[in-house]
Amino acid sequence: MKVLIAEDEFISRTILEAILTKWGFEVVATNDGESALEAMKQPNAPQLALLDWMMPGMDGLAVCQELRTLKSRDTVYLILLTSKSERGDIVQGLEAGADDYIAKPYNNEELRARVHVGRRMITIQNELREWEKLQGVLEMAGAVCHELNQPLQSISGYSELLLLDMNEDDTKYQMLQKIKSQVDRVAQLTRKIMKITRYQSKPYAGESRIIDIEYSSQIKKENDYHG
Repeated sequence: MKVLIAEDEFISRTILEAILTKWGFEVVATNDGESALEAMKQPNAPQLALLDWMMPGMDGLAVCQELRTLKSRDTVYLILLTSKSERGDIVQGLEAGADDYIAKPYNNEELRARVHVGRRMITIQNELREWEKLQGVLEMAGAVCHELNQPLQSISGYSELLLLDMNEDDTKYQMLQKIKSQVDRVAQLTRKIMKITRYQSKPYAGESRIIDIEYSSQIKKENDYHG
């Protein structure tokens, strides 16, 4: 995961960058608020940022405020680094858009714990966003399937009527029977899709995954699901 550091003091920034890199993070280091804000606006920008409150020009508080106004920003978790410890200051930082704060001088174990909390929160929010997107797709698929059911039933019904008046030895009978069989198969598939309220994916074409329609159509609704 990418982490942004905005810290104007060289030694503090270098130490923080070394610590986070050692913990396995990809670090983007900046020395002022303007550079931090610009980095956070870029494609594939970090989703977690450590912002020093006191910086020349745009401080960490202003960066928080600006980032919270960006409609195009993905999930972002903001941690203020500050020597301010008064309750009013902490409230001000949180109201500006910070998710957490670390008081200077900070302890490495506390830093690790708070950064890991941020990473967990980002992971949860990203998963929730993907789930909401998929739910929207499933709802649209369900609506389409609902509209398809009526014409599919009509085709199947008329095919059945035509088959009753035909000789089984007739080649057209075999063709019509195959058409009805495939139409019934599609209708069965639409009914399964309409039952999906939770989903299970399965491997498809190498590293890709697709929804397992057969399994997902049998998963119980949220209130009845136990894993």
